[in-house]
Amino acid sequence: MRDYYLFRSGRLKRQKDSLMFIYTEHDEKHQKPIPIQDVDSLYVFGELRLNTKLIHFLGQKKIPIHFFNYYGYYSGSYYPREYLNAGELTVRQVEHYLDQNKRLSLAKEFVRGGVYGMIQNLKRYSDKTLSFIEDITRLEIGIDQQSNIPSLMGIEGNIRDLYYKSFQSMIKDEIEFEKRVKHPPDNWMNALISFFNSLVYTETVKAIYRTQLNPTISYLHEPFYRRFSLSLDIAEIFKPILADRMIFSLLNNRQIKKDHFDKHLNYSYLKEDGRKIVLKEWDDRLKETIYHKQLKKKVSYRRLIRLEAYKLIKHILGEKDYKSLRIWW
Repeated sequence: MRDYYLFRSGRLKRQKDSLMFIYTEHDEKHQKPIPIQDVDSLYVFGELRLNTKLIHFLGQKKIPIHFFNYYGYYSGSYYPREYLNAGELTVRQVEHYLDQNKRLSLAKEFVRGGVYGMIQNLKRYSDKTLSFIEDITRLEIGIDQQSNIPSLMGIEGNIRDLYYKSFQSMIKDEIEFEKRVKHPPDNWMNALISFFNSLVYTETVKAIYRTQLNPTISYLHEPFYRRFSLSLDIAEIFKPILADRMIFSLLNNRQIKKDHFDKHLNYSYLKEDGRKIVLKEWDDRLKETIYHKQLKKKVSYRRLIRLEAYKLIKHILGEKDYKSLRIWW
């Protein structure tokens, strides 16, 4: 099973026991069949027309759809009804949120995992990033000393600010990037980071959906209305591993350049040709495997995210203390 990315605007409908994508190009109508048994999830970047018949069908097949707006930024997901419900786990999840000590313990572990990934990325370019490694390592010590979530988020924010300042040291060409700006991104580098972070988030949403976890009960991020905040927690670990490493690779190999962004929109819009390059590399990376030392077998990057969710389940059920992923490659 694999992900499908729909760039063109058109109509998606059910056709018998499969899908049909209908779109117009150069005044000609095209129909592209999509075999339902081959679909893991759908990513929509164009204007898509669909009906409730299709929604019910996708729900039956347990296929989520992730929507991105005109600028390529994540808008939301259609999340089929949960099918792996586990009452005891949900109760325990809530208990771990309500108990300040239990919540703080998990929140700190998410931050540690993310910071570890940042430091490992910096070590790849240690001849240029040594001062950043030293500064972040000093701040990292403060994670254990925090007594509440806001102060922990403050430490994490300071570390991330330093980390983003190091990006110029890890990218060969000169980039216009002084600080992280999100809503909206103020230049092409911030736009690229936002796009990749959205991909990490949606992949995490999908991984959690395949488990018994409730995606709205989180620990580092506050569980807000209409947000899968647990995905934000777990995504912290994988942004350095997946998003940032791919950004460095794409820019240093000159696969993505400033020209891939629309200059009329202050370079904050990644054009379709650029998105296709990013998504091709993204899809290939998720399928890539590494040797897992504990499992003693090869595991894909996509599977690593699901394994992180399983570790969290074991912690919540009291089977094994959670320790976030520490990359070894």
